[in-house]
Amino acid sequence: MNESPEKHTSPRPKSSHHPIDDTPNPSTAAPSTGKLSITEWAEADRPREKLLLKGPEALSDAELLAILIGSGSPKESAVDLMKRVLNDCRNNLNTLGKRSIRELMGYHGIGEAKAISIIAACELGKRRAKEKVEERAKLDSAQSIYEFMHPTMQDLDVEEAWVLLMNQSFKLIKYMRLSHGGISETAVDVRLIIKEALLNNATVIALCHNHPSNSARPSGEDDRLTQRVKKACDTMRIFLLDHIIMTDGQYYSYQEHGKI
Repeated sequence: MNESPEKHTSPRPKSSHHPIDDTPNPSTAAPSTGKLSITEWAEADRPREKLLLKGPEALSDAELLAILIGSGSPKESAVDLMKRVLNDCRNNLNTLGKRSIRELMGYHGIGEAKAISIIAACELGKRRAKEKVEERAKLDSAQSIYEFMHPTMQDLDVEEAWVLLMNQSFKLIKYMRLSHGGISETAVDVRLIIKEALLNNATVIALCHNHPSNSARPSGEDDRLTQRVKKACDTMRIFLLDHIIMTDGQYYSYQEHGKI
């Protein structure tokens, strides 16, 4: 009987007793700047979201400029880029405004479009500083409201209702048309009046509508509308100063007649 040939196996290498290292070779790993991009920041810290949540005054100069340029470079965020630019300008916006487009384009991450945006923003700042503060009309009486609204309403051939939104000093914030072609409890949406007052931080409002018939005498519907608005304002702690009925040459004031 022939014996099967003896099998020979290669000796196993001795264990080195070292665990397997899964750490990538530093020479092949992706480079890292060690900084998070703006999209990786907490939402409340991102410039746009921060402005929405807290207002523009809560942002630094670098954050405001970062919103303008939109993005930085692969090596730094828009905020870090603008911090570096401002640092070179001794953190002075007037100095930044003197930089040329070519000088700004010398920074990695700032191309022509971004440089133009920065220059344009600085120029707007200069122009705003030269402008006089717009004086808001003070409308603390029926006569002042009539004189303010008369040019808008004197030639109307249909009824229109307007609301004037004011601050606590009776300075005008905004005025807007509520209805066109008829005044009634249904034509004027009281909810819209209250909504606009709250959105614009108005604490005082006045109603105003015209009578194309040129008779300033209030109707029953005028009275009902006034009371509905007064009740809504009282609930929301908004002061209804007056409801003025306008004609070409005279007016009727609910406040002056003691009906508010």
